[in-house]
Amino acid sequence: MNFSEKDIEAFAKKYYQLDADAAMLNGYDELNCLLSDKSGKKYILKIATDEHGLHFLDAQIKIVNHLGKSAVGSKFQKYIVNTDGEELTTIIIEGKNYYLRILSFLEGSFWVDAKEKLDALYIDLGNFVGSMDKVLENFSHPAMHRHYTWDISTATDANAKMACIKNHERRRIAAYFLLQFEMEVLPVLSSLRHAYAHNDANDYNVLVQHNKVSGLIDFGDMVYTALINNLAVACTYAMLNNDNPLQAASLFVKGYHQAYPLIEQELDLLYYLVAARLCISVTQSAYNASLASNNAHHFITEKPAWDLLYQLIRINPVKAQHSFRIACGFKGVIDETDYTDLLQQRKEHIGRNLSISYNKKLKIVKGALQYLYDDKGKTFVDCVNNPSHVGHCHPVVVKRMQKQIAMLNTNTRYLNDNINEYAKRLTATLPASLSVCYFTNSGSEANDLAIRMSRHFTKQKDIIILDHAYHGTSTVAMEMSPYKFDGKGGIGKMPWIHKAINPDMYRGPYKYGDADAGKKYAADVQRIIQDLRVEGKSPAVFICETLLGVGGQIPLPPNYLKEVYQHVRAAGGVCIADEVQVGFGRVGDSFWGFELQEVVPDIVVIGKPIGNGHPLAAVVVTNEIADAFNNGMEYFNTFGGNPVSMATGLAVLDVIQQEEMQQHALEVGNYLMKGLKQLMEKHPIISDVRGHGLFIGAEMVKDRTTQEPAVAEIDLLVEMIKEKGYLLSTDGPLHNVLKIKPPMPFNKQNADELIQYLDEALSQF
Repeated sequence: MNFSEKDIEAFAKKYYQLDADAAMLNGYDELNCLLSDKSGKKYILKIATDEHGLHFLDAQIKIVNHLGKSAVGSKFQKYIVNTDGEELTTIIIEGKNYYLRILSFLEGSFWVDAKEKLDALYIDLGNFVGSMDKVLENFSHPAMHRHYTWDISTATDANAKMACIKNHERRRIAAYFLLQFEMEVLPVLSSLRHAYAHNDANDYNVLVQHNKVSGLIDFGDMVYTALINNLAVACTYAMLNNDNPLQAASLFVKGYHQAYPLIEQELDLLYYLVAARLCISVTQSAYNASLASNNAHHFITEKPAWDLLYQLIRINPVKAQHSFRIACGFKGVIDETDYTDLLQQRKEHIGRNLSISYNKKLKIVKGALQYLYDDKGKTFVDCVNNPSHVGHCHPVVVKRMQKQIAMLNTNTRYLNDNINEYAKRLTATLPASLSVCYFTNSGSEANDLAIRMSRHFTKQKDIIILDHAYHGTSTVAMEMSPYKFDGKGGIGKMPWIHKAINPDMYRGPYKYGDADAGKKYAADVQRIIQDLRVEGKSPAVFICETLLGVGGQIPLPPNYLKEVYQHVRAAGGVCIADEVQVGFGRVGDSFWGFELQEVVPDIVVIGKPIGNGHPLAAVVVTNEIADAFNNGMEYFNTFGGNPVSMATGLAVLDVIQQEEMQQHALEVGNYLMKGLKQLMEKHPIISDVRGHGLFIGAEMVKDRTTQEPAVAEIDLLVEMIKEKGYLLSTDGPLHNVLKIKPPMPFNKQNADELIQYLDEALSQF
């Protein structure tokens, strides 16, 4: 609409006998103008087109007139009638219809501009919105029954614009919340109370005077929708730019409930409805940006909306549900009793040696990317759950799994595109020689199969491993895991197992700064090979993690695997890279840990991150090994390679690559390592910081000279940091290494907070 202020003044004069000066105002899609007459009285003139619909404009007039007759009527504008006594004026210019309305002017500051918002103002806003909705109980208009972008009920439509969000982290968070909307809200949406709602009590539509709501403008977004949606919209904007958004929301809910009582079911959905409204907003802003919009109003809420989404994902939904219920006088959902009964049930029915982390136990009820929520309302940043590689409940992975399991899940005796596609995509990330896949359900099972294949290929039985290694829970995997067989309850080393020295450049004989450390540690493998040769034997296989996990979060010395592989292959053995803990871009510098050593293994074992926590693992081998293994005995795994697992694996690969997670791991990992090394300079108890990307260890000692492990101290530290909301764990043969292997969405803000809390805790030692 290309009307000038002079045109507007002429319209006001001609159709309303109003002699006034015009000044253009911002608007989302209608033309808005401020009129000021000679006496100083002000009005708002609005111009719409046929795009807005004559029938819908009639609904706006009727709803405002209806509200104007109520006890809250003074807080709404009044329509000024034209010279024909009508609220709506139609003008035709060059064959196109334009619809004019003039409304009274409401005094007050916009909510967004209110400098100080006392608690009473949030309650008053809720009370006002509740009072408005109560008045509209007996209002109706058919034009408000429409499918509308800004109706929270249609929030899933925002998925179509998700690709317009170019920032990976932001897109991931928005998609996560829309997934939760689908899971938590959509199944019950049709059963909720519905109403004719304003639907846009935003921070530029709510007016405030003297810490009271003085008015509400703009009915252009009104719609027939779930009643709680109208509350959710207003609540969303009340929460913006607030350091404690949950408190603000709870005050608002309290005020609303006083005016128009809510029910528990509605309150229990509010957290997800607020998130959904924000997702509509940010995807719409991103979409408008993709169209190169120059309308500032299209982006006015973009930054605070993103800020609130980042705040919201750190608010435990159980805590929000509890707070909203308490605000309305209902019984809360958080039970502060301990887990005595739950622990007793576990003791009765679950294996006794299945451990539980932390002195004060956690009951985790929900996950969100790098966050975990317990049943007490607390949020934790997960720093150790590396199987959830691309994040807990990553929306892309979840949806792919849902779609496939709703279609088909069977075994590999039938042809299926998923297994072929995944094998092709997986091997494309590996050296060309590693081209044949076998799929299993766990890293333990994959290691077991890899050893079986190696023994078949070499016709030998002996296995060379590293001291303190861990390769899984199957019988064969346990036999080659000193972490288990040398520990409490272990059965000791089998005769065919041979332990090479752990290539630890902090505690081992060859230290940091020794340029030949890798070669020297590798010599111990050669020693084992020579001892076997004396017995007339050769190794079937050498297996090690490409960064040592339970061995102490240890990166291998430069050239270590290059030397070892040369020794093993010269003796006729097979070289296995165990990538269960470190693969898929976690180390940042490369996609696979073995690439850090510039070697190509004969077999790669993959687990944990491959399915983002779904039971999926793989053994990838050369054609030569695969051909030898094809000896007439069928290899069949009931669940290995099933269509759901393959769809999951494909989704994980897509996410890693599309969201550039390897680069993210490099940048955030280096950032966190730098912070930890600064802590090491300040706190002598930290004696070594090591790792690559988001695979990091920090060793703690009582004394740097004696290197006495600080076991009691590190256990206490882990508990202290847990109370701050960060979940860590310990590792290493001496149980004194802080291990940090978070889901890949872990970000620099998380790193900063973790460093801060570690610093505060260590200062008490």
